[in-house]
Amino acid sequence: MLETIQSGIYEVVCNLNTCLSNYILVFLLIAVGLWYTIRTRFVQVRCFGEGMKKVFGNLSLKGKKSDGGMTSFQALATAIAAQVGTGNIVGASGAILTGGPGAIFWMWVIAFFGMATVYAEATLAIETRKRDDNGEIHGGPVYYITRAFKGGFGKFLAGFFAIAIILALGFMGCMVQSNSIGSTFNTAFSIPGWIVGVVLAVVCGIIFVGGVQRLAAVTEKIVPVMAGLFLLGALVVLIVRIKYIPATFAMIFKYAFQPQAIIGGGFGAAIKIAVSQGAKRGLFSNEAGMGSTPHAHAQANVKDPHDQGVAAIVGVFIDTFVVLTVNALVVISTLYTEDGILAGGYVGELTETISKTNLVQTAFGTVFGEKFGAIFVAICLLFFAFSTVLSWNMFGKINAIYLFGHKNAKVSVLIYTLISLVFIFLGTLMSNDMVWELTDLFNNLMVIPNALALFALTGVVVKNVHRGKVTNKKG
Repeated sequence: MLETIQSGIYEVVCNLNTCLSNYILVFLLIAVGLWYTIRTRFVQVRCFGEGMKKVFGNLSLKGKKSDGGMTSFQALATAIAAQVGTGNIVGASGAILTGGPGAIFWMWVIAFFGMATVYAEATLAIETRKRDDNGEIHGGPVYYITRAFKGGFGKFLAGFFAIAIILALGFMGCMVQSNSIGSTFNTAFSIPGWIVGVVLAVVCGIIFVGGVQRLAAVTEKIVPVMAGLFLLGALVVLIVRIKYIPATFAMIFKYAFQPQAIIGGGFGAAIKIAVSQGAKRGLFSNEAGMGSTPHAHAQANVKDPHDQGVAAIVGVFIDTFVVLTVNALVVISTLYTEDGILAGGYVGELTETISKTNLVQTAFGTVFGEKFGAIFVAICLLFFAFSTVLSWNMFGKINAIYLFGHKNAKVSVLIYTLISLVFIFLGTLMSNDMVWELTDLFNNLMVIPNALALFALTGVVVKNVHRGKVTNKKG
């Protein structure tokens, strides 16, 4: 009976996601990104160097304390912790399996325009944030949505967004992360999922109780370590497979426009799948336009919104053009090239043995050996997914406080935290596909009110671009 109900829900959710991804999500993501790229005169290109200086010019991992909020780097690290998660490993793998290697090209397109989008989100987060009587900073899309749309309509959109993000990230999203950790640890170490779930829930609970400062101290240390570890391992694989790198890039570009040659079916259906997979997994990876990372950027102790905007651009770059791309190169160069097991496409018995969860473990295993490859990816995914859970929990908490009011903050945060810990545990026990589809559904729904507000507040964002340019010239 339970399996029948789950199967029915799964089918409905899949159909909703297909409609949202193919007809609404792709349009909104590209439209917002293209709009801000034009209106800011390619801020992601013009101000990229400035962003790199803001991020790495005064880099410190000493965990500086501040009166509410975070340093600019801590805020970016928290945003990157949310961005660089299973979307880069499991999500990218799912996009490649379903849409072919060409889906990565469309992820790049989404990310390029997304860099302009995330600039807008970060500047608006700083512009509209509020500080309560205890000195705590509250900021995010709900605050700039109500500024964009006054009255009942604005409150409705903000409330819709708050509920969607609590379900998408605070609850369902954390299930995706713990599900991936549990699955890879079971493959690598044969540890039962429920044990992984208990340990994760306990450790996360300790950090959740510590609030923003503890979260900032953890993410600013974990993000550089996790990225460095994964990139080092990937570099070893790419050096071993270096003769296949040209063919790997060729496949990404070829199958972006001829996806039917690798995933089958007619051209129209295949190109739709490749583009929608790139958009859907690209959104889940870099989160630009989704409305999640503005919560982290709002915490930054910066005076000029433009400063955090250019820092946010770097976050999307690191997420997609560095970590996700390197992961994709490893997968394609080991599994899709002439000697790879997926050279003929994802067909036959392979569909029963290879999934988006173990695809990367299989890829690293071709060079490191099956056992060590599985262990390496499991450890990296633990860092990635764990840091994402920490950030997403904070994003959901901010919206729970918004929904139930600052007077009821302690009670609402306690209830929200307990529920999220239960979801973290349950994620290690549930069906992988169901968890991903539910998360995708609420991710898609979050985009709509956030995108509407971004369009409505174009003037505010453009003003900050020009103001930042003038300030930098004076400096």
